[in-house]
This record gives sequence, C-alpha cells and structure tokens, in this order.
Amino acid sequence: MPSIILYTAARLAIFAATAGVLALFGARGFLLLLMALLISGVVSYVLLSAQRDRMSAAVTRGVRSQRKRFEKSLTKEDGVRPGAK
Repeated sequence: MPSIILYTAARLAIFAATAGVLALFGARGFLLLLMALLISGVVSYVLLSAQRDRMSAAVTRGVRSQRKRFEKSLTKEDGVRPGAK
C-alpha cells in the first residue's frame, strides 16, 4: 500500500511541477492542462519506472492474497476444492 501512495504522490508532484513550469512560460487554461498531462506522463514513464514496478508487484500480491482468501472461503463453504468436479 505505501508503494501505491508514493507512486501516486510522485505522479501528482511531477504533474504540478510541469504545470507550474508551463504556466511560467505562458500556457493557460485547457492548453496548460493538456500539455502538463502529456509532458508529465512521459516524464513519469521514464523517471518512475522502478517505483511503478514496485507498485505493480504490491498490487499483484494483493490480488493473489484476495484470490486465495476467496478460494479458501469457497472451500470452507462448499466442502470441495475450486476447479474440482
């Protein structure tokens, strides 16, 4: 969970910094938001790849854990293993 929050905060910080720089150069309104979104997306893709990998691993672990708990509850409820005939 902390890796997800850290990644999201880093993405927001990069977006805010990009929007700030573009505002200093005179971009306004919709153009500012669109350019900031595109530029910060590219910058985040390059700079945050390691953090994105850690976040992805954390999400995958969470999904696997939920799936195991779900299968365990099915086994307990039905008395049979999932996938068994």
